[in-house]
Amino acid sequence: MRIFEFDDKRHTERQVSPEAVSRLRRSPDKVLWVDVEGVHDVELLQEIGKCFGLHDLVLEDIASVGQRPKFEGYDDYAYIVLRMLHQQPDVGVVDEQLSIVLGRGFVLTFQEHQGDVFDALRERIRTDRGRIRQHGADYLAYRLIDVTVDGYFDILADMDDQIDRLEETVQKTATGSSIQKVYAIRRELVTQRRVVWPLREVAAALARDEVDLIEDSLNPYLRDLQDHVARVLDLIESLRENADGLVELGHSIQGQRLNEVMKLLTIISTVFIPLSFIAGLYGMNFDYMPELHWRWGYFAALGAMLSVSLGLLYYFRRRHWL
Repeated sequence: MRIFEFDDKRHTERQVSPEAVSRLRRSPDKVLWVDVEGVHDVELLQEIGKCFGLHDLVLEDIASVGQRPKFEGYDDYAYIVLRMLHQQPDVGVVDEQLSIVLGRGFVLTFQEHQGDVFDALRERIRTDRGRIRQHGADYLAYRLIDVTVDGYFDILADMDDQIDRLEETVQKTATGSSIQKVYAIRRELVTQRRVVWPLREVAAALARDEVDLIEDSLNPYLRDLQDHVARVLDLIESLRENADGLVELGHSIQGQRLNEVMKLLTIISTVFIPLSFIAGLYGMNFDYMPELHWRWGYFAALGAMLSVSLGLLYYFRRRHWL
């Protein structure tokens, strides 16, 4: 656990062992941020629940990492569930559950793993940059949600770049592997849409302030948060349309190439049909075939085959089939 405690004049930051949770004390004139990495220590969650008066159902939802994004209001605190997406080296995109508890003068965050998108936010608290230390716990909770939503833009921008690169690849060589990569991106976009769509309800619930924990001065920021969520959804829909169009383009190019191959094979077959007829005609074993005993019959047959072939190719050329 990492503890941040701050006001507009000073801040403290420290690591806290699980055994020291019961000794945590809240100062009435400071904001307390408790950041917990790892949610599978049941005893630790129970200690935190006792210290901050959390309902057993909230602790159960924190430990169950497959929760849908949601907002739940209680008597003196609010429980918010988000999906946090961030890039990690050698791992790629990490999707984990982020649980936020907003109370009077405190914010609790629970993450599944180490690593998140809050490093810049922590640095702002340390250096007193921005408005965080001039506001209360409600503004800190808003900033945590806003930074999480802004992290979606980074992931989507990377996926947009991947789609652009795949578009060039598909236009050059529309192979099955490149189309499968587009399908993989499309499936990821569908997953992200399911993650982001419920955030509209979360942002709306925060704007309504169902638990009376948010100051009126924060309303413009919450409206901006709603706008960010709407923009993320619009971007996801736009990228899905691009991916769908790219899949259709790949199939169209593959179909066009198949048609070109079939046309070439058809032309070859059409050219060889009369040649096969001539060869079959003079391959019959009748005794009375005048051309068989003609001195120039063999060359005449070859000439006839060549003339027919050239005539057909000329005809196809005139009809723009070649």
